Amino acid sequence: KSIINKDEMNYLKLIEELLSDGQRRDDRTGTGTIGLFGKTARYSLRDGTMPLLTTKRVFWKGIVEELLWFISGSTDAKVLSSKGVKIWEPNGSREFLDKCGFPDRREGDLGPVYGFQWRHYGAKYRGPDADYTGEGIDQLSTVIEQIKNDPNSRRIIMSAWNPIG
Repeated sequence: KSIINKDEMNYLKLIEELLSDGQRRDDRTGTGTIGLFGKTARYSLRDGTMPLLTTKRVFWKGIVEELLWFISGSTDAKVLSSKGVKIWEPNGSREFLDKCGFPDRREGDLGPVYGFQWRHYGAKYRGPDADYTGEGIDQLSTVIEQIKNDPNSRRIIMSAWNPIG
């Protein structure tokens, strides 16, 4: 008897539609993207489930380490690299930082990336070694409190995007 994961099947159908009907677009990296307008993906987290693909090998330890790194608010790629997670290394390389106009940032300094936005939204970024305690809005803590105290609120939202950052 095979177990069919409905969420994964929906994901695979979306990928199939993307590849057959998607619109190819150029991007800043030169790699390009394929997009479909107005598509949404939703995954259940009920009953202890985790939306993890089974159709390909997944670096589970890397996923967990990266999520914990985001939760910590870190912006230092070297923290992840030391745990065997190398995905952010190119973005913290000397060559990349110089090319992007950040010659003063040390290698590994990714700037105010996702975890920083989650934990210190709106704080002035001073580097990966600065103490940001009490600075900015801790969106993650706010969302957790909202879920505990008012789980039906329509205002429970967290964003990793900072349009001025």
